[in-house]
Amino acid sequence: MRAIGVVGYKNSGKTTLTLALIGELASRGHRVAAVKHTSEKMDLLDKDTARLGESAHQVGFVSPEESGVFIRGESRLDDILVHLDADLVVIEGFKRELSYPKIACLSGREEDRNLFNGLVICAAGPGDQAPELSDPAVQYLNRDAIGAIADLAEKRAFKLPNLNCGGCGFEDCYGLAREIVAGAKSAEDCVSLHPEAELLVDGKPVPLNPFISELFGNVVRAMVSTLRGFHEGSIEIKIG
Repeated sequence: MRAIGVVGYKNSGKTTLTLALIGELASRGHRVAAVKHTSEKMDLLDKDTARLGESAHQVGFVSPEESGVFIRGESRLDDILVHLDADLVVIEGFKRELSYPKIACLSGREEDRNLFNGLVICAAGPGDQAPELSDPAVQYLNRDAIGAIADLAEKRAFKLPNLNCGGCGFEDCYGLAREIVAGAKSAEDCVSLHPEAELLVDGKPVPLNPFISELFGNVVRAMVSTLRGFHEGSIEIKIG
């Protein structure tokens, strides 16, 4: 699963942009899911937010008092994502999540500069004239230019597993994510995305860091190699 975030402050138009982006990506044949973080109670969600449930293939909501209108009982982003069946997920909010690229939806206020943390692939605002950005390397687009924004999302979306295993040479996933956004690395450099052993629970992958993946692989291989009829090849174990 790949992800793209839409971040911004109140009244920046991020939900409107999220809806438009979902619609454009879905029209291109993607199976799109959406996740939204809100500071309001579920029964007070605005109409635009409620429309996420109509536009996306699957939706998860997280709020301070309760989480999961469509996916219940989870509050961590990665706990929600594991339940989604999509090739692209559009994530609204979650400013503090640092394992995927973001679109910064600008409000025109000084606080916009806090959105630029090295993960922003483009900034979107209400006009064609680019404002002064705290990161001048970031591309600016009119937020109505949904086709161009969707092009960037398709090309540059990724999601690292948030394991902070260090297998890529960086201290945490944020370090690698910044390098991917900068164009110096790619998601292929995340060793945890391509583990030696893969664990699926109810058909959903459980992220494994390189050490645990190698441990699982070695233990299972050692056990089954003693069985009659064993021969070298891919090993699959199913537990009902």
